[in-house]
Amino acid sequence: MSGHSKWHTIKHKKGATDAKRGKIFTRLIKELTVAARSGGGDPAMNPRLRTIIAEAKQNNMPRENIERAIRRGTGEEPGVSYEEITYEAYGPGGAALLIQSLTDNKNRTVGEIRHLLTKWNGNLAAENSVAWMFSRKGQVFVEKSKADEDKLLNAALDAGADDMSDDGSAWQIVSTPESFEAVRDAVKTLGIEPAAAEIAMIPQNYVKLEGKQAQQMLKLMEALDDHDDVQHVWANFDIEEKEIEASLA
Repeated sequence: MSGHSKWHTIKHKKGATDAKRGKIFTRLIKELTVAARSGGGDPAMNPRLRTIIAEAKQNNMPRENIERAIRRGTGEEPGVSYEEITYEAYGPGGAALLIQSLTDNKNRTVGEIRHLLTKWNGNLAAENSVAWMFSRKGQVFVEKSKADEDKLLNAALDAGADDMSDDGSAWQIVSTPESFEAVRDAVKTLGIEPAAAEIAMIPQNYVKLEGKQAQQMLKLMEALDDHDDVQHVWANFDIEEKEIEASLA
């Protein structure tokens, strides 16, 4: 079981109704802009853009906001130019982190991320010291209460999924990035809205954290998640679901 993905799905459910919606919109606008800039503004020809548009719609972002962000990316409207940087780091207990950012000032961003890591017993790592521990995959989370296990598994496998595993209160469906959209759409065809669906960096192995180290890691994840320049954080910790729930209460 992946502690990080449990944290991710629990946070996602809570975040749907709390004050972090603004942060979610800010992140999505940056990603829409960068995706349009790198691959063009036509979602039919740009899989990355298509995936982000789907996530934006799932988070109830107004269509006008989506279209404006895409126009900024294609240069039809003025806007800030962002640089994509992924930081590698270690957290409490030696857990590995990949911190994906979009920034207009990389010196500011690296300083602030270093500060957060130090505060919660972590540190930046050398290039390629952490990245090799992760693989790029599509992942879809479905709350167990919303799905029949056998129907979900059959639909996912028929759509090209590689695996479905138990992740506490949810099922985690993993696929290649190329099969991600088909798998997500197959879940929706069953009448189920995924708790989360994204292209992710999934760790090959996990580090079990408990007690103080677990709480420090969860505080670090929250702090990184709240940072304006941080888009995604992938980590290989495993923490019991009840401990994650308590930290987000």
